[in-house]
Amino acid sequence: MTSNKRFGYTGQGLRVNLTTGQITVEKTFPRFADYIGGTSLGYKVFWDEVDPKTDPMDAANKIVLAPGPLSGTGAVCSGRTAVTTIFPTAYPVPMLCSAHMGGDFAHKIKYAGWDFIIVEGASAKPVYLYIQNEKVELRDASFIWGQGTRRSFTVLQQNASTDASISVIGPAGENKVPMSILLSAKSHSAGGVGAVFGSKMLKGIVVEGNQAIHIHAKPEEWEALCDRNRELLGAVTQTVVPKFPNPLFEYHSPWSRWSGMPGRVWGAANPPVTLTADMRSLNRIAYRTCAADHYLGQAAWHYVVRNNGCYSCPIRCYSVMRDEETAAKYKVDAVTEQTCMALYFGRRFFPKIANSKTDPRSRPASIVGIQLLDDLGIWCNYGQLHRDWTKFYKDGIWQKVLPEDEYKSINWQQIEDCDPMFLHDLLPRIAYRKGELGRWLGESTGYLLKHFGIDESVWTKDKSTAYWSLSHPKHHANEDDGQAGCILNCLYNRDPMCHGGVNFTRSGLPIDLQKQIAAKFWGSGDSVDAIGNYTPTNIHKMRRLRWIVARKELHDMLGLCSWSAPWYTSPNKEDGYIGDVEIESKIYKAVTGISATQDELDNAGLRAFVLERAYTMRQMGTVNLRKDHDKYPEWLFEDAKGKEPFTKGTIRMDRADIEKSFDLFYEVMGFDIKTGAPTQKVYETFGLKDVAATMKKEGLMP
Repeated sequence: MTSNKRFGYTGQGLRVNLTTGQITVEKTFPRFADYIGGTSLGYKVFWDEVDPKTDPMDAANKIVLAPGPLSGTGAVCSGRTAVTTIFPTAYPVPMLCSAHMGGDFAHKIKYAGWDFIIVEGASAKPVYLYIQNEKVELRDASFIWGQGTRRSFTVLQQNASTDASISVIGPAGENKVPMSILLSAKSHSAGGVGAVFGSKMLKGIVVEGNQAIHIHAKPEEWEALCDRNRELLGAVTQTVVPKFPNPLFEYHSPWSRWSGMPGRVWGAANPPVTLTADMRSLNRIAYRTCAADHYLGQAAWHYVVRNNGCYSCPIRCYSVMRDEETAAKYKVDAVTEQTCMALYFGRRFFPKIANSKTDPRSRPASIVGIQLLDDLGIWCNYGQLHRDWTKFYKDGIWQKVLPEDEYKSINWQQIEDCDPMFLHDLLPRIAYRKGELGRWLGESTGYLLKHFGIDESVWTKDKSTAYWSLSHPKHHANEDDGQAGCILNCLYNRDPMCHGGVNFTRSGLPIDLQKQIAAKFWGSGDSVDAIGNYTPTNIHKMRRLRWIVARKELHDMLGLCSWSAPWYTSPNKEDGYIGDVEIESKIYKAVTGISATQDELDNAGLRAFVLERAYTMRQMGTVNLRKDHDKYPEWLFEDAKGKEPFTKGTIRMDRADIEKSFDLFYEVMGFDIKTGAPTQKVYETFGLKDVAATMKKEGLMP
């Protein structure tokens, strides 16, 4: 190995200047030695190189694509790539955020010999970045500019090997629609970054590589560790019990994503595949999850071909479906491949069937929506796009705010009829910024409301819109983890995409068992409550939240999937369903040879969190993050039946209790309690003295 190459790292990255066309090689070390990889590396680049007041669409904005040291090693569930940039969707000002996409992009970057890609400047014409090991060049993309992601994939694949990883933007990104994505491997997306790619005239990236990634552990040690990690896996979101009662299991939970059970059939496979009874086998992990069932109902099994997923992940949480009838009737492809909420987003545009899995119109609407959103490259923002659209429709706002000719050009009856063909009109309006409707639905919520003069309180008081003031949606908040979920959602500039809390509370294990595990790992069973049976806040809950934040950042740095990690529970009754909160440090040591304790790795995660928080303060021009940034919506304090907080059966929060939760969280973080800002001591603790000096100079030290 060369002097700069280390176990788990190639030792070098790429800097691509789109303005000049210059491509340079930069060393990973020593600059990024304390930042591990992924989001942390991206935050470091922005802190060092990008003025916090930079506009997202300005050439001075950058894009940092970074896998982690586990990427390409075969470590379980290590297929994530962090994409860091200044997001145009953050409100009230654009802010630094990271998106994360799965698929095969992360390990292909590493196999090509690179730890990161820094993209800067802007091209005068459409280009795509082609990487084949050390051969790196910008190529003309005019022949696919204006094309959807599906055709772009196909054409680029013809100009590369079958092993190439391809990531592209669609028309939405090209037209600088803030709510747009970078799509990788046809179905894995990084939401919110498409417009930044489009502003740089960068259609996408093609990566081919065949170089080895060296790890420190001996082969037999590595295999044993990976097998141990597999033993801890449940289904997607680390649910460790099935959805339905079965003699094979002690527990079950209606919330579980473990919907694959003995006797279920992948009906569209040729020939059909019947799931076996041995659902606990490590060779049957991919049988456990069926996203199509979770989002489209049991009838969806008839259309399932198989499961698919990211590199090195045995869970395979992506449902591949074949629906010839919908394809012929509604002008889409017969094969759909997706997971998570995207599998029902299409029907969410139609209020009558939005929550129905059984209505015969739901599946076609969902499939049409999935395919058009992906092909056009539109970001749903975890359903906030659909929530905003629906409230405008149901409250009659569209008729009030749209020009008369534009309003009349829309076939509103198709919505009432739940006709999927309506999406062939609506979604291109967004992607091509057509009219007032298309132009502003493509913005995030804060900018949408501001443009139409709608008071933010109308949205923040309404659970149907479930909106947080920075323009990201309700996602794993009080409905999943009480106060911890609420505070978490206030801390980040976009949906934090953090499963550290929900993977525990929704694991499917009884609350008594959860409390036993919580006592083992976080010192007190009082750190967790049963969902819908919350108790007043306490220091233990906020200590667990600190751990959740640390692991969220750490997973994003290592390249691990938070839909599968952390592994503090397991499906193994013989182990008391207890997992291993140190498995990340064991894997990290096996890969890199670095003996870092789990606490040391968690502190590295918290360092990244503090660095991003400091940069955000500079972007907002405020030291008082508690007042200006960490804001919570009013719907936290509402209950449809008028139930009081801390009453069984409600997720309603208490305002004073939430304020106390902030006090306690800031306390355990060492932040200034009045402002929520990191203190001099915090910066020094995490080795960020240079950051402290800048914050003090700019008057942002509490």
